[in-house]
Amino acid sequence: MDEKKSEDNESSASAATTTSMASPSKVEANFVAPLGPNVHVSRHPVLAHKLSVLRSSSTVPSSFRAALREITFHLGYEATSTLTTRDVPITVPSSSDPSTHVDATGKKIRERVALIPVLRSGLGMVEPMLELVNGATVHHIGMYKNKSNLMPVQYYNRLPKVCGVDVAYVLDPLIATSNTVTSVVGMLKKWGVSEIHVLSVIASKTGLSELLKRHPDVHVTLGVIDDMLSDEGDVLPGLGDAGDRLFGTGEIGEEDELVHVSKRKRTMSDL
Repeated sequence: MDEKKSEDNESSASAATTTSMASPSKVEANFVAPLGPNVHVSRHPVLAHKLSVLRSSSTVPSSFRAALREITFHLGYEATSTLTTRDVPITVPSSSDPSTHVDATGKKIRERVALIPVLRSGLGMVEPMLELVNGATVHHIGMYKNKSNLMPVQYYNRLPKVCGVDVAYVLDPLIATSNTVTSVVGMLKKWGVSEIHVLSVIASKTGLSELLKRHPDVHVTLGVIDDMLSDEGDVLPGLGDAGDRLFGTGEIGEEDELVHVSKRKRTMSDL
């Protein structure tokens, strides 16, 4: 009888060591969905820091490109979390004898993925997304905003005639009025894409609402939502002209300061 109790105690102790315990970590989800399940906005502190670098008027093009790349990586992991996988056979080298291999089962993304950068600024998001999903195809769409009516004008389109894509990721760092991204999403639907994700760093509240009103089924992953939209259709504070800042075709201030020289406080020594 005592032996039976001893065996039961050992079994209970063993079970206790293998039972999953609740993690004491205070780590929380890095994204919130304030506008429904299809819209995810980051609240990660490191991304918030990178966003300040990206916004700063004194960030030079090389630093701007680096910050955009890192932010895209962060947002891209979240945006691609809905992809599915299928099992594939793989072999793993043995640690004791590298000439021998162990059979195993790996995973491979099931969907055919396409990246749709909106020229020019979307180009800065392509490389980090390709590193995440290296089997994706890239199809460029060029748009510019008509200043008189704020409507998009298409000047370039490299979508193939036949759609061989299951999931498309529209890449555009900034959503202002959303007229451009709304137009691109409409084009992709007509092309035949069944699932569309929009990946953007900053979106205006007004533009995001308009996008969801016209395309409620689209998935959106963002770094932050800005409240204000100017009469000229610019997000405030936004980040300026992303294309100019990405390729150095606009005015750039000092690299090591976070405030433009025109906004710095002057001292007596400056007079």
